[in-house]
Amino acid sequence: MTKINSLCIYCGSRSSNNKNFQILAKRMGEILAKNNIKLIYGGGNVGLMGIIATSTLKNGGEVHGIIPSHLHETEVAHEHLTKLTIVDNMHQRKRMMFDQSDAFIVLPGSIGTLDETIEAITWKQLKLHDKPIILLNSENYWEPFIDLLKNIISYDFMTDDTLKLFNVVNSAEEVLPLLEKLPEPKIDPKNTLI
Repeated sequence: MTKINSLCIYCGSRSSNNKNFQILAKRMGEILAKNNIKLIYGGGNVGLMGIIATSTLKNGGEVHGIIPSHLHETEVAHEHLTKLTIVDNMHQRKRMMFDQSDAFIVLPGSIGTLDETIEAITWKQLKLHDKPIILLNSENYWEPFIDLLKNIISYDFMTDDTLKLFNVVNSAEEVLPLLEKLPEPKIDPKNTLI
């Protein structure tokens, strides 16, 4: 795998009642900063989003937040980022986050996080990209999602190959070593995505 310069993090705009997820987000930010990897994320200063951005910045890292104008106030945009881009809508936000990133890491979150994750996996299944996607399955948070996919497979709506479109790790410390082992992407998304 070539050097990862930027990672898109999908995660919750709420902090959760599980403090370990807050610790996880803080640790992920520390790891990104230490390894000079730019954080690409949804631009908010709330929830796990805010924790990971603040942690990355506090440890000397670079952060590019991308937020739609209608969420600029609701999610309370992080005003101290290296770069904050305000876009017109959610589609532009997701596309810009995709374009700016070398890989995707999924921390615990809600339906917005699921939406972003499923879209990235779907685009990969359609061979529109082959960037790495990693579910950070801290405390087995994503196990029900993985079980749902297995249930879909059991009904023959998709094949086992879908489970090969992403990887699963249990800790922030496993992310970069795994990325180093994965094959270098070969698909140029600029030629496949409109």
